[in-house]
Formats: sequence, structure tokens, C-alpha cells
Amino acid sequence: MINVNENFLDIKQNYLFSEIVRKTEEYRKKHPEADIIKLGIGDVTLPISKVAIKAMHDAVEEMSKKETFKGYGPEIGYDFLREKVAEFDYRKKGIELTKEEIFISDGINSDIGNFGDILSVDNSVAIANPVYPVYLDTNIMAGRKNIIFIPFTAENNFMPEIPKEKADMIYLCLPNNPTGTALKKAELKKWVDYAIENKSLILFDAAYEVFISEDDVPHSIYEIEGAKKVAIEFKSYSKTAGFTGVRCAYTVVPKEAVAYTKEGKEIALNPLWSRRQCTKFNGASYISQKGAEAIYTEEGQKEIKENIKYYQRNAKIIREGLEKAGYQVFGGVNAPYVWLKVPEKYTSWEFFDMLLEEKQVVGTPGVGFGSEGEGYFRLTAFGSYENTSEAIKRICE
Repeated sequence: MINVNENFLDIKQNYLFSEIVRKTEEYRKKHPEADIIKLGIGDVTLPISKVAIKAMHDAVEEMSKKETFKGYGPEIGYDFLREKVAEFDYRKKGIELTKEEIFISDGINSDIGNFGDILSVDNSVAIANPVYPVYLDTNIMAGRKNIIFIPFTAENNFMPEIPKEKADMIYLCLPNNPTGTALKKAELKKWVDYAIENKSLILFDAAYEVFISEDDVPHSIYEIEGAKKVAIEFKSYSKTAGFTGVRCAYTVVPKEAVAYTKEGKEIALNPLWSRRQCTKFNGASYISQKGAEAIYTEEGQKEIKENIKYYQRNAKIIREGLEKAGYQVFGGVNAPYVWLKVPEKYTSWEFFDMLLEEKQVVGTPGVGFGSEGEGYFRLTAFGSYENTSEAIKRICE
């Protein structure tokens, strides 16, 4: 008799964003004339930079010639991109990393979920609440039972308290999705110090660091002394360079980062992650990696910064428009997400339904990110300027 992995029965069967799509499409079928504006799912709308597009065109041409054709590439990424990441994203910012500590992938969503493969299912796991669903769901799928929820709310000024109990694995997303808020270096240092003291591991999602606009908000956890031994960092080109449909990202596993056997022996995580990737992943495409490499040129940096400014302007429109209309609003300064308190007469899903049916605007109900998200709502800044302006006008009428 074939048995199912019963851990999958413990997760919600309707994935948050699939449910948003389902509800939106049901409404569209009933009202085909409706002009629906989507500020729910965090997908970008601006085209990929011209420099990256040219690099990918050139890579396609290479595939058409026998002497430059590429078959299987290195599972951990081509050296030309790994070296660029180490140099531009870290060493130029005063963080010493080598290309051997950079692992290229097709997206951090999968990396964040897959990293648990090399960690024991007996580990306790600290996860913020509310939180992006992948952190919780993938740990439940793996069979981890000891989940510690950390309130990440307006009541604690979105500065989650260090758990009183010991957490072995700690998930932090900063700047945060869904709340759009961030921690200063002094606050993040508390988590690094906790991890060092307790021999824990921080899994640090830095997907939105390019949107940071305030001083003293760290762009990398490795800005904090001692973090290399206790932190893994995940970064993506999806929002940075508009690669949501191209798929390219990277994970940083410092050579210093360790976990422990049951007997207390230190085990380096870098070779374990390399072994895992070489076994279960065939590598990101050569074409996408050439596109990612191109953004590190002078022209590439200029183009992606213009795109980031565009989305930052959208975030400002959302935040200021809602504030003028009397909403309590968070985020939108260091991240492309705005987190708003819904009117007291609504639940999160009721507010979603009202916006869709009365305003033809789609957002994301906060409760979909966890119980502490009830009563809140997320809007993204990744729409067009015109649609963003129109959506806020409709909501605030």
C-alpha cells in the first residue's frame, strides 16, 4: 500500500494567492466589463532592463552555434555570475565573501523551502506572524512540529521580541513581506547575538533590500558582526531586475556557517548545501544568468535603479493616499508593500470582497499571512503608476 506524506494534510489546502486568483476570476466572469486593478500578488510590471535583455539575446545566439553552445551548466551557478555577486553585492559594501559562498538558483522561494533538506526535522522553528506562507508551509511539509510564532505587529512596533524558548531555526524577512517594515541594525543585532548564544541558524530573506531608503537599515545580515556563522541569506533578481518570469536568484552560505550533530560536532553547511543542490537541482539557465550578470554593468545598474524608483513612487502614492483618507498605514518606505489596518466593521477577507466588488481593486487579506494579520490588508507597489493612482483614488472615494 502506497502511503501519502501526511504532513501535507496539515497545511491549508487553498494557497493564499491561488485563492485570490480564484475569487478574482469568479468576479470577472460575472462582470466581464469590470476594469479590475490588481495590487495583490507582488508581480512586477515594468519590462526587464535593455542591458539584461541584450545579454539574454546574445546568450540565445550562443546556443545556436556549435562552438558556443551550452548544455548542462554547474548546478551551483556559473562563476561569471557568482563572482559578480560576491564583488558587487558584498565586497564593495565591505562584506568579505568569495564566489564559493554564492549559490545561483531559479528563485529564493524554492531555496528557502529546500534549505530545510540539510537541517534536522527535530529542530524548533521560529517564524514571524504574520509571515509569507512559504516559511511555515514548507516546514510543516517537512514534518517539523515545534513551531514558535513570533508576533510581528503594530503593538510591538514591528520589532518582534526574542523568543523566551530556544529556537533552532529562525526565519526573518527584512524588509518585511507582508508588513513593509524593517529593523535597524541595533535590533537585528539582537537576533544575531541570540543565534550565536543558542547555536541557532537564521534564514534571512533579503529579497527587498534594494528598496531600503532609510539610513541604518541593513541591506545584508552580514553587516552584523558574527552573522556569517549563524545566518544564511537569500536574495533574488525578481524584484531587483524584474526577473519574476525569467527566474534567477542566489543563496549565500558562508564557509563559517555551521550546524551540529546530536553529539555537538560542528558541521559546515556550505558543502552540505552544495551536495544537496548538485543532487536535486540542475542549475539556473545559462540565459537567465547572463541576463543577471548584465545588471552589474554601469548601464545595468542605472536601468534597474530607475525601475526601483518607479515602484518606490508607487509605494509613496499608496501610503500617502491612504493616510489622507484616514487609514492607519505601515510600510512603504523601505519596501514595496503597504500594510493597512482595515475598518473595524470588516474582517480581512470581507475587506477584500468589498474592494473587489465595489472598487474593482484586488489586494491581499492580511489573515492569509497568519492569525496576527487578521484586520490588516496588503497592497503592492508593483502595478503601473496609472493603475496605482487610480486604485488609491477608488479606495479613498
